[in-house]
Amino acid sequence: MDLFLLSVLVLLAVTSIMVTISRHIGLGSILGLLIAGIIVGPHTGGFTVTSQVEALRHFTEFGVVLLLFIIGLEMQPSKLWSMRKEVFGLGSLQVIASGVVLGFYMHFFVEDLGVAMLIGFTLALSSTALVMQLLQEKGKMNTEHGKSAFAILLLQDLAVVPLLAILPLLSTQQQVQTPWWESLATVVVMFILLVAFGQYIIPNALDKVAKQRNKDAFLLLTMLSVVLSAYLMDHAGLSMALGAFLMGMFLSTSRYNFQIEATLEPFKGILMSLFFIAVGMSIDFNAILENPLVFSGHIIVILVLKALVVFGLVLAFGGNKSGAIKLAFLLNQSGEFGFVLFGSAKALNVIDDTLFVVGIGVISISMLVTPVLYSFGCSLANKLANLSQFSYFNTENAAMEQKVVVAGYGSTGKVISKMLKSSGIPFIVFDVNAQEVSLGRKNGMPVFFGDITDMRLLNTIKIDQASMLIVSIDHSISAIKIVKHIKESYPHIKILARALDIKVMDKLLLAGANWVIAETLESSIRTGEEALAQMGVPNDEVLALMELLRKNEYEAIREITKE
Repeated sequence: MDLFLLSVLVLLAVTSIMVTISRHIGLGSILGLLIAGIIVGPHTGGFTVTSQVEALRHFTEFGVVLLLFIIGLEMQPSKLWSMRKEVFGLGSLQVIASGVVLGFYMHFFVEDLGVAMLIGFTLALSSTALVMQLLQEKGKMNTEHGKSAFAILLLQDLAVVPLLAILPLLSTQQQVQTPWWESLATVVVMFILLVAFGQYIIPNALDKVAKQRNKDAFLLLTMLSVVLSAYLMDHAGLSMALGAFLMGMFLSTSRYNFQIEATLEPFKGILMSLFFIAVGMSIDFNAILENPLVFSGHIIVILVLKALVVFGLVLAFGGNKSGAIKLAFLLNQSGEFGFVLFGSAKALNVIDDTLFVVGIGVISISMLVTPVLYSFGCSLANKLANLSQFSYFNTENAAMEQKVVVAGYGSTGKVISKMLKSSGIPFIVFDVNAQEVSLGRKNGMPVFFGDITDMRLLNTIKIDQASMLIVSIDHSISAIKIVKHIKESYPHIKILARALDIKVMDKLLLAGANWVIAETLESSIRTGEEALAQMGVPNDEVLALMELLRKNEYEAIREITKE
C-alpha cells in the first residue's frame, strides 16, 4: 500500500507540474501529460510508477471510447449525413493515399511488399484521441478544419477493420478462419442490438430514472450504454470507439444529451489523461538511441509525407489554404490504433521485435510532437485567414449577439421561452423535471434535461458564451447557488432571477443577480393597482404610487413590512 500511495503521489506531482508548464507556454495539457509519462515511465531510469505499460494503455483506451461517445452526443444523424462527402471521400482518399505512399517508403526497409504496405497503412492512421482532445481543448471542434479532421478520423476508425482482417493472410502461422457469412451475420446482429438499445431501450430507461430524479441510476445507465456499445462492436470485430460513437449519435436527439455528457465528462477526462501518460511511458529511448539517425529519419519522413498528402487532398476538395495547413499539421502523426495493429502483427509473426519497437516508438514520438506542430501550423495559417469562433448556440443565429440560458421550465420559464422565441433570440432551457422537458420539446422548444446547479453541465453547454442567464427555478437555495457561481466565474453574464418573496430577493441580489423580480410583491402591487383603478383613483396617481413602491428595489415596501 505504501508503494502504491507513493506511486500515485509521484504521478500526480509530476503530471501537475508538467501540465502547468505546458499550458503556461501555450501548448495545451496533452504535451505535459506525454512528458509526464516519459518521466515516470520504465525507460528513463528514474522512479517508475509501473512497468505494466501495455496493460495500463489497454485499460485507459476506454477513455478513447468515452471520448467518441461524447462526440457522438454532439453529432446528430442529419449532421453526420451532411458530412458524407468528407467522411467517405476525403477520409477514404487520405487513408489510401497516405497508406500507399508510406508503404512504398517502408519497402526500402522491409523486403516483403505486403508487410511494408501493412505498416504504411497502419502509420497512415492518425490519433483520434490526441486530435479530438486538442480540438476540444482549443475550442476548434466546429471550425472547418475541425469538422474535416473528425470526418477523416471517423473513416480511419472504419479502416482498422479491414487491416485487422488482412493480418492473418500475411502470417505464416496456421489460423482458424471464420466463414465470411458467419462474420457478416455477427456484425448485422450486433448492429441491430446497438440500434435497439440506442434508439429505444436506453432512452426509455433514462426516462424512468429521470422522473425519479435518481442521479446514481442515471450515471450507471449512461455508463452501461457506453460499455454495452463498445462490447457489441468489439464482439462483431469492429472498433469499440466506433460503437460508442454510434451509441452517442443515437442518444444525441434525446433530451438528456447535455446531462449525459456532463455526467461522463469527469470519467473521460481522467481516463484520457492516463491514456496520454501511458503513451509517454511507451517511448523507449534506449531503442531509439541504438540507431537515432534512422529512427529520426522515419519520424521526419512520415510526418512530412502525411502532411503533404492531407494538404493536397484538402485543397482538391475545395478547402482553403489556411484550413489545409492546420489540418496537415494536425493529422500527420500516427495513432493509438497502431498499437493494436502492431501488437496483433507481432503476435502473428508478421513483424519481428525490432519492427514492433520501431513502430511503437514512431507512433509515440509523432504524438509527442503534434501539440507543438499544431500550434505552429495554426500560427502559420492564421496569417492567411481568420476563422470564426465556435458557438454552441449554433451557426444559424451566429449573427445575433443575445444568447440566453433559461434555468427552469415551469410556468414562468414557459412564458419567458415563448417571448424569446417570438423575438428570434437564440436560447436554451434546462429543467430536472422530465415531464416538463418532454412537454417543452413537444411544443418545439429547445428544452433539455439537466441540473443547472451542476458545474459540469455549465462547462458542457459552454455557459461562458451566453449573454444572459434567467433563473426561474423554485428551489431558492439552488437559485442562490447558481447565481453566485455564475457571477464569480462569468462576471460578463447578466443574471435575471425571480424570487418568491423579498427575503429570497435580497439573497439573490447579494449573490450577484443584476435584477430580481419578487413574485409575491409584484402580484400584491398589481392587485392593489387594479383595486385603486376600480375605486376611481386617477390613473396618474396610481402610476406614481406604483413607481414609488418599486423604487430602489421595493424600498417603500421594506419599510412597510418592518412595521
